[in-house]
Amino acid sequence: MTAAQWLLRDATDIATAVRTGEVTATALAHACLERIARTEPHINATTDVTACRAIETAAALDARLAVGDMTARALPLAGVPFAVKNLFDLAGLTTLAGSKIERGKPPATRDGPLVARLLAAGAVPVGALNMDEYAYGFTTENSHQGPTRNPHDLSRSAGGSSGGSAAAVAAGQVPFTLGSDTNGSIRVPSSLCGIFGLKPTYGRLPRNGSYPFVASLDHLGPFARSVRDLALTYDAMQGHDAADAACVDRPVEPTLAALDRGIDGLRVATLGGYFAEHAQPEASAAVARVAAALGARRCVELPEVARARAAAFVISNAEGGALHLPDLRMRAADFEPLSRERFLAGALLPAAWVMQAQRVRRWFARQAAELFREVDVLLAPATPCVAPELGTEWLTINGQRLPARPSLGLLTQPISCIGLPVCAVPVWGCHPTLPIGVQVIAAPWREDLALRVAHTLQRLDVATAPVAAL
Repeated sequence: MTAAQWLLRDATDIATAVRTGEVTATALAHACLERIARTEPHINATTDVTACRAIETAAALDARLAVGDMTARALPLAGVPFAVKNLFDLAGLTTLAGSKIERGKPPATRDGPLVARLLAAGAVPVGALNMDEYAYGFTTENSHQGPTRNPHDLSRSAGGSSGGSAAAVAAGQVPFTLGSDTNGSIRVPSSLCGIFGLKPTYGRLPRNGSYPFVASLDHLGPFARSVRDLALTYDAMQGHDAADAACVDRPVEPTLAALDRGIDGLRVATLGGYFAEHAQPEASAAVARVAAALGARRCVELPEVARARAAAFVISNAEGGALHLPDLRMRAADFEPLSRERFLAGALLPAAWVMQAQRVRRWFARQAAELFREVDVLLAPATPCVAPELGTEWLTINGQRLPARPSLGLLTQPISCIGLPVCAVPVWGCHPTLPIGVQVIAAPWREDLALRVAHTLQRLDVATAPVAAL
């Protein structure tokens, strides 16, 4: 098998092959860089390629393996190429966060903690990825970097704000990537690009070393083409970091070894009400298919979901506006127009509104906690529809005309608001040509359950993530 063929395999297989000498990390790095060069003109997922660093890192690993370094032979991600959303610090690159304003700032002097943990596990960094400006959007139609295109249909959106991260995996550029999720920015592009994505519990992974959007809502997590790879990378990134005040000091709780335990005994239910009302037929069909495969016959509701989404909007606008207020005053013309207007609106929100939004958020979290006394896992659509065409301004969802860009997060924002762990799983066949995702939602700190359910769905071929045929 050639290095190019290995690149399209799962990260777990690649790392095993590198450790056993079937392929070298250097050959993989070259194959990865070649595939990026070949696919980038079509999808525009990458903003920076760290070619020299990738080859040097891979060569150093190969040298360690050649002399029988036992530590190197135990690395769980040995030689696996990866890339990160360009809001993560990568030493030697300026952290752009999708903006024009950050371009003149100096390069990062060191890698962010999650990047450093992946490097320590043997992974090889190949670059940074496109995103919505300052992570405020759901389409990655970035006016500074150009839009990222969906690898499964180049006329359509890859989703956002981590669109580059999702498209790079779907296009086979790398086996896994990192992204961020404030209101749905891992789950939305996972759904539209047909790959797996994990939003861990709020506070599970440290966020220092990444450009913030909304401190009280920001999450970081991985994308991959298999659940096993999600678990592998997530486990490598776990651990407390006191530099992030929101990062909870919990023991590392590995998930990879438990994937094959299956779902026996788990209480799984679908979320109805709001989540059914705001879903096109293909989204509802995907949930029904997943529920049938899991034997989930119960449908439950969360109260006041629309208010929870409104609370998430208020909190996002207010915190984002406050963060960017100095640049809004001094460099307003350098923002993307849509981001600028939303940040300005947020900066002007009354404090009483923000306080009330936080009250709604706390109340909604208590309602979810009560529901998780009765069930272990909840199912809901990840997006209300399949990927819209680039430039789409309006969507029609169950007869209701809605603005396209914010409405792609209709079904993810309420869950983000209370920080629950979610694995997005891709389902094919509910639309003639495109995938759509389902959210597998668990109680706080139970990423293991969400991943077990997702792995079962992949094992049953209900959820699949094929490389796009570009």
